[in-house]
Amino acid sequence: MKSPFQPDLAADNSGVTDLAQADVAATEAKLETGGFEIGGLDTVDPETGPERTCILTRAKGSPDDMIRFVVGPGAAVVPDIRRKLPGRGVWVTAKAERVAEAVARKSFARAFKTKVAVSEDLAAEIEALLLKDCLQSLSVANKAGQVVAGFGKVEDVIGAGTLAALIHALGCGEDGVRKLGQSLRKHFGSADARPRIDLFQSSQLDLALGRANVIHAALVNGAASEAFIARCRRLAAYRCGTLPAPLSAQGAKANESDVRRRPSESGDREFEWVRALGTQDL
Repeated sequence: MKSPFQPDLAADNSGVTDLAQADVAATEAKLETGGFEIGGLDTVDPETGPERTCILTRAKGSPDDMIRFVVGPGAAVVPDIRRKLPGRGVWVTAKAERVAEAVARKSFARAFKTKVAVSEDLAAEIEALLLKDCLQSLSVANKAGQVVAGFGKVEDVIGAGTLAALIHALGCGEDGVRKLGQSLRKHFGSADARPRIDLFQSSQLDLALGRANVIHAALVNGAASEAFIARCRRLAAYRCGTLPAPLSAQGAKANESDVRRRPSESGDREFEWVRALGTQDL
């Protein structure tokens, strides 16, 4: 006869088996989502919902305020500024100093839980990539008929009340800026009534717009203009750490010649990879 104090081994084994199966199921689910736990915290964001977690600061925020990274060919960490590249992603606050600190503290290897190749110049390469994205977006707005260039044409847009933003080339004369500011005050009540974008060299604007000697330009109200302005805000915030007004090159770490000379391997990798996957550029 079984003692009333003798444990029911069959029942206990069944319970252990159930727990083991539950652990296996949980582990499989974790592997499927690509998450790993260290100290009770997931180091890889599940990439669902309205917020993402910075792998450096652990602060949560909107995806629009962060930069996504994936592991590309050759175990290279690739910035995914358009959030389209496949694979498990990690996120860093979209500020140059945060990216540089993440590189220095080897945050990417810990977050991806594998050995990865990270460029020492990743922060500068991302700045060049964001700049390229802005100029591509400006070209799209121009093709949509939402950009005009030339002092007189810009004044006409201001007078028509359809101005979305002003663009001034870096290093342009203060006289032209002042006169356009007066026109803004006359028609909109304030010189700061619309965003003023001072992020690009004249030669960069020339290439984006297919024109020569672009000094002043105006964006006309429209979806393509709004998309360009949003990209400019992101670039300005990345450079400065805050959102300046006007959207200027304040805090930029490089001028036009620096961007041309500087290798931007991670940026090139992203665009090459996007093309290889058949993803259409904006």
